[in-house]
Amino acid sequence: MRIRYFVGICLVLVLAATGCKNEPEPTQEEPTAVKTVSKEDTPEKTVTERSVQEQPVSKEPVQDKAPAEQPVSEETEYFAVFMEGKKVGHAIQTRVVDDEKVTTSEEVSITISRAEVPVTIKMTETSIETTAGKPLGFRVSQDMSIMTMKVEGTVDEQGTVSVTTKSMGSEQKSTLEWPDGAVMAEGLRLLTLSKGLKEGSTYTANIFSPGIMQALEAQISIGSKQNVDLLGRVVSLTEVTTTLNVPGAGEITSTTYVDEDMRTLKNVMPVAGMHVEMVACAKEFALGENDVLELVDKMFVRSPEPLRNLGSVKSITYDLIPTGDASNLTIPSNDNQKAQQLSDGKVVVTVEPVSAPSGATFPYTGNDETILEATKPTRFLQSDRKEIIDLSRRAVGGTKDATEAIRKIEAFVADYIENTSLSVGYASAAEVLASRQGDCSEFAVLTAAMCRAVGIPAQVVVGMAYVDDFAGHQGFGGHAWNQAYVGGKWVGLDAAFKSTGRGGYDAGHIALAAGGGEPGDFLNMASTLGQFKIEKVTVK
Repeated sequence: MRIRYFVGICLVLVLAATGCKNEPEPTQEEPTAVKTVSKEDTPEKTVTERSVQEQPVSKEPVQDKAPAEQPVSEETEYFAVFMEGKKVGHAIQTRVVDDEKVTTSEEVSITISRAEVPVTIKMTETSIETTAGKPLGFRVSQDMSIMTMKVEGTVDEQGTVSVTTKSMGSEQKSTLEWPDGAVMAEGLRLLTLSKGLKEGSTYTANIFSPGIMQALEAQISIGSKQNVDLLGRVVSLTEVTTTLNVPGAGEITSTTYVDEDMRTLKNVMPVAGMHVEMVACAKEFALGENDVLELVDKMFVRSPEPLRNLGSVKSITYDLIPTGDASNLTIPSNDNQKAQQLSDGKVVVTVEPVSAPSGATFPYTGNDETILEATKPTRFLQSDRKEIIDLSRRAVGGTKDATEAIRKIEAFVADYIENTSLSVGYASAAEVLASRQGDCSEFAVLTAAMCRAVGIPAQVVVGMAYVDDFAGHQGFGGHAWNQAYVGGKWVGLDAAFKSTGRGGYDAGHIALAAGGGEPGDFLNMASTLGQFKIEKVTVK
């Protein structure tokens, strides 16, 4: 079962969704011409038409090696990825068994359009385990921006994980403890084989995802056999439902259809309000041309009325109505917004930006673990790199006042990024410093890293923000901004909006998640975006 693919696709969509800007400049780029492929137009033989029992798994023998070096087996499976009925990319799984070691690589590549600007995001996770499913290590390659970030981890006998992150020519090293009972690809495969496909049976698995560096609890339920459409070929497969419990995001559910050998032939999942499918197919079709899916059209939430002069508004109360499962609508509360879930599933969110206190100094000297965590460097907020420290000191100057410092950093970043391009998927702070381009998420990671570099706790916040006009839309689109901890309060910052003359953070923002810039911090977006409409706004 392709549960880890599900996490990868969630991350891809979350990162691609945070891209709205206020009053965007017209882009000079033309969208890449991509041929639309429908079920009716699918060329003959591009999708495997044999029965499930006859369909072979691609095997690519290793050449020019001595027999002792050849793998015992190597299998490659290909999948086409569809969103809202359009083919947007592919997924590939390769499993190699060599002596007592199993190496499983899972790749997801998706191309979408953001305001007619094509963006391709590619993620590859490789897990290295024993044939008994014991974790030995992992590799991750995330190609989401200007550069590729690579992560390598090794698990020792004591369960300590040594992690090395490589990006922009530098390395970051860290350690963590392997989660008790967590499995990766081979461990999960062995578990599912041992549990079988008896209808009505249920079990749990603790699945470690190298892409988000954490384990997620999965509840797996075996359903009945269903006649499943595999791109025009109808096959009887067993339905398996997997519910991931994501901290801070609630539950995310996917449905997998497997054959008698437990091979996944189709996976269906709702992500960010969109219908996503992954279907097993021939290599030629999986890697072939894609359709054009305009993400902005899918991600915008209409406002019941225009919001004017947001810089002078004290607060706005939003009445949110779930459009799907009300239990999945998880809206956090923080210093700037309060969320209340009513018995009918409605969520009332009041956003009232806190005033930045005066007289607070920096760096932070407290002992609150959560606040201290927000001062540390991460894979995407490299606040310990010399060039980011130097840039931060240049922005802050000689001020000792924390509020003045964060306002200076916000204004500096607003001017520093010269090319507000939607073609960047998700870049780290170091990449943004070097390229000086990106959209709201790039403004946010650089702002957070610069605050942390001078000892001011800061987080990247993702959610929805109101814009008057973005690609012809008026309403709330996916957006990223910041909050910095000053004088006992989390103060909102928005360098991206400040760069457009809007003024920065205001009550036109609805936060859905916050963290250290790690993609896994923002999985709540996957279960919340597209899951509500705004019934009413009350402006004060």
